Amino acid sequence: MRFMGLDYGSRTVGVAISDMLLCTAQPKEIIRRKEENKLRKTLARIEELIVEYDVTQIVLGLPVNMDTSVGERAQMALLFKEKLERRTGLPVHMLDERLTTVEADEIMDELGIKGRDRKDHVDMIAAELILQDYLDNVVNKDKNGNP
Repeated sequence: MRFMGLDYGSRTVGVAISDMLLCTAQPKEIIRRKEENKLRKTLARIEELIVEYDVTQIVLGLPVNMDTSVGERAQMALLFKEKLERRTGLPVHMLDERLTTVEADEIMDELGIKGRDRKDHVDMIAAELILQDYLDNVVNKDKNGNP
């Protein structure tokens, strides 16, 4: 059993997968599409990854505004959630992803990733951060003795 983390963007979806013990998240890939509303191939690739990694639940980043209001990007993520649930039959948990891109940029700075290569990593790293946050603060909260 593994969880999948997704960072949904207008033309990309960053993907991360948990380990089997649900302790750590690892970045896997970025699924790219030419148009924002063309999701058939994106959803098909997600389904392939679900089967390959025996994924039982999905965690999808919710890009709420800094004041916690739900803007256009968050609405798009909520629509994507509905499509994922219908297509995969798996539960999809939404997680506030504010500042994950900023944190991903800091990680890339630390790793020395520069220029165009940053674009090739940011969504994957953001998906990893979303999934790791969910694992740490929801799944493993009781295991770590937290109230």
